[in-house]
Amino acid sequence: MVWGARVWYLSSKRRRSNRGMMMAPDGNSDGVSRCCCKGIRRCLICERFKEKPQSIMTSQPEIVLHFLYNPETRLAGCKDGEGASFPFPGVFLWENFISEEEEKELIGSMDQDVWNLSQSGRRKQDYGPKVNFKKRKVRVADFNGLPALSQKLVLRMQQEPNLEGFMPVEQCNLDYHPQRGSAIDPHLDDSWLWGERLVTINMLSDTVLTMCLEQGLPERELTGEVHVAVRLPRRCLVVLYGEARHRWKHAIHREDILERRVCSTYRELSAEFLPAGQQAELGDELLNIAFTFKGTPV
Repeated sequence: MVWGARVWYLSSKRRRSNRGMMMAPDGNSDGVSRCCCKGIRRCLICERFKEKPQSIMTSQPEIVLHFLYNPETRLAGCKDGEGASFPFPGVFLWENFISEEEEKELIGSMDQDVWNLSQSGRRKQDYGPKVNFKKRKVRVADFNGLPALSQKLVLRMQQEPNLEGFMPVEQCNLDYHPQRGSAIDPHLDDSWLWGERLVTINMLSDTVLTMCLEQGLPERELTGEVHVAVRLPRRCLVVLYGEARHRWKHAIHREDILERRVCSTYRELSAEFLPAGQQAELGDELLNIAFTFKGTPV
């Protein structure tokens, strides 16, 4: 089934529909102390206490063109199949990448560790080096590898031609929940340290990954902001590469989190940290640590 390209005039009603104060899933109703939002970031826990800046209220685009990605045709197309559509390269979807039993084991293991508060209503667990992207510095000291349960998953990934040679050195687990208004704003992942492929396993619920292009697609005569919805079934794996990795921002919108969702994102090194790169020695050290698979969250 293919969605349609429609011009959506974003209403203030939709933007306000999920607001309100609710008890956090961990039972703590203290909205201020359980919120980690900074700057323009907001979640349901803090919106009752923080006035939304005018710059955010006026920054919504008036017109957004909406498309839906079809993984079979690899087209972003119209709902009725009769309107405009265009090729959307750089997305690979692997449904049922993990089994129900594996999902239960992975979530059970994660929930035994501490979930740290993150922005926009998320919680996180990091397995990887500490990085200062502005100063381009990497600190290895506290990194002790990827978690043990990821070893079999990485081996499975490497059997797929699209992930041939995939050697992740970082894993980030993110926990989303509708009671916190969890979301992640449109963004591009760093490309100085992180390489070509971004790999994510989606767990506990279906959701939608929204790909965003603010300047439109002049080559397709599409003006205004363009959104392409990529449906992520529960227990699937999704890979972003090429244009979807470097040209299109990606986001998870609050309205697409209907129940608890946990994801694990794996990142590989850029060419600068691989053999023949300027920081190949550091890259080799990171890989050796990552592939001990003895990691704990840092």
